[in-house]
Amino acid sequence: MSARQFVILSRNGSKDGSLAPIGTRREILKGLEHCNTAPEAEGGDVLYGPGIEIELPPGQDPVSQMLLSISDDDIAWVVVIRLAREFGWKILDPTSGRELNP
Repeated sequence: MSARQFVILSRNGSKDGSLAPIGTRREILKGLEHCNTAPEAEGGDVLYGPGIEIELPPGQDPVSQMLLSISDDDIAWVVVIRLAREFGWKILDPTSGRELNP
C-alpha cells in the first residue's frame, strides 16, 4: 500500500498571490530537529520523522511548500497536528482539496 500524501503550506498569505514561504531550509531543518525529524544524511531533501516523511523541494530556499507522506497512520497524525500548530502550517489534501488548519 502506498503512503498517503499531503502538501504542507504556510498559513500566511502573500500580497501578490504567490505561495508564502514556510521558512528557509535552515530554519525548517533546525525547527524539526527537536521533533525527531531530520534527513538521513546532511544536505538531504527528505526528512524522516515518527510515521512521516517530509520532502523539501530540491534547491528551493526559502521553501514555499513541502510534500508530506504518512507512513504510519497510528502515530503520524499526532505528530502532524503538533508540527502544524507549532510551525503555522496548513495541510492540503490534493486529492480532495480539503485543508487542515490545526
